[in-house]
Amino acid sequence: MLPADEQLMAAYAEGDMQAFELLYHRHRERILGYLFNRLRDRDEAEEVFQTVFAKLHAARDRYREDIPFLPWIFTIARNALIDHLRKNQSVSRHLTFTDDAGVDVADPRTQRLPIGDALAELSSLSPGQRQVLELRFDQDLSFEDIALQLQTSSGNARQLVSRAVRRLRKILSGKEM
Repeated sequence: MLPADEQLMAAYAEGDMQAFELLYHRHRERILGYLFNRLRDRDEAEEVFQTVFAKLHAARDRYREDIPFLPWIFTIARNALIDHLRKNQSVSRHLTFTDDAGVDVADPRTQRLPIGDALAELSSLSPGQRQVLELRFDQDLSFEDIALQLQTSSGNARQLVSRAVRRLRKILSGKEM
């Protein structure tokens, strides 16, 4: 039986490089895919990917085994992505929201929101709606993973995300103020 990610991370924090290699190979494609889906540029995605693992390495001593590893590393990935976008001032180029069918909620070819306006629109969502959107689209979690975090069923998690996406569409289209 393979060790859990949390056990591997704890072992890595104590200097076990094989534990790190297992974590790296286990999650490399998923994290790189997450970054590529948001950046749409392989070189940029790989650059941010390297930053993610550099930050993981720097934070390894602060990792606590009671924290689920996958959301933790995706938080690092999201923060590294945001830092990269800010540094390159390309936030508006990458700001899109998609629903589960992959349909643009705000198509950047037809509608661009300044980042301040987009953040204001998001702030009009309830905290619960922002949370499920972040879990689904920022952290790229499955409905089952969202359900675990929210202590609900996967069907309910799917419904919560769907409602939040519908509300965000209404807000972005100007039908709800």
